[in-house]
Amino acid sequence: MTKYSALALTTSYWKPGDNYIDKITSALCGKIENCDYVVVSEKAISTALGCMVDESKIQPNLNARLIAHFWMRFGWGYPFGILSHFGPRLLHRLKEYPLESGSRHKQVALQYAGFWQTLMFGSEGGIDGSNLPYAFVSLPLTNADEIAKKIQKEIQVKMQKDVCVIIADTDKTYRFRNFFFTPRPEPFRGIHSFGGTATYILGRVLNFKKSSTPLAVAGCNLQADEALTITNIADKARGPGSGATVWDMAARFQVDVNGVSWEMLSKIKHKPLVIVRKNWLNDGKKKQIIV
Repeated sequence: MTKYSALALTTSYWKPGDNYIDKITSALCGKIENCDYVVVSEKAISTALGCMVDESKIQPNLNARLIAHFWMRFGWGYPFGILSHFGPRLLHRLKEYPLESGSRHKQVALQYAGFWQTLMFGSEGGIDGSNLPYAFVSLPLTNADEIAKKIQKEIQVKMQKDVCVIIADTDKTYRFRNFFFTPRPEPFRGIHSFGGTATYILGRVLNFKKSSTPLAVAGCNLQADEALTITNIADKARGPGSGATVWDMAARFQVDVNGVSWEMLSKIKHKPLVIVRKNWLNDGKKKQIIV
């Protein structure tokens, strides 16, 4: 019989140009064992690689403005937000969705994620502005499999440990029996990606079990079910960082949504890495208990 344990590792804030491999191996030193799972935040890697867009330099078109002005305020602020069981604070924020900065954000979503993903209320196609300063947003990795293999190989060579590396995003995957689906594009194999807004609302309305989404796995052979279990454990161990949304982040620092600086973010604890360990109990069987 087995159970999982998890340890979230605190590191300095990863900035563009940082060597994320060195940061990972330094944080893991003396803490990992063979067969551990090392779960790495996609956003932290994207930030270190400079895979970002400065939305303050974006000029929105008419479609982006219409989505920000009407769809976000009157769609997500009322029926879609209510159906998705949003709390009153988030509904209020959506009803007052910022028109200028929101239009620029939706323009970025249209360019990088496409129309249907742009209709999401946030994290459109994996685009995310939380835990980033000013008007920057991170873009999803286009080579997550390659990066996961690189991290796993570097750990093996530098630390002489055989671990399984998982790159994960906090965007949710929903479970219906043995069927796993997400609005997030390009998830790990065995997870179905489709629908955007409709998929998100369906998962929320029906209250399906949800987990953060694994994007790539290197160093072991995992099925989608176990990968989702591990990323869910890691997500709970990591916590929300500076805030679950850009509004929460701005409220924490008591500034407007584009007023958070690199310096502010550097002063708080960041946990881009989580070690998840499978602990075997000697009872002659190998069943899994999740904690």
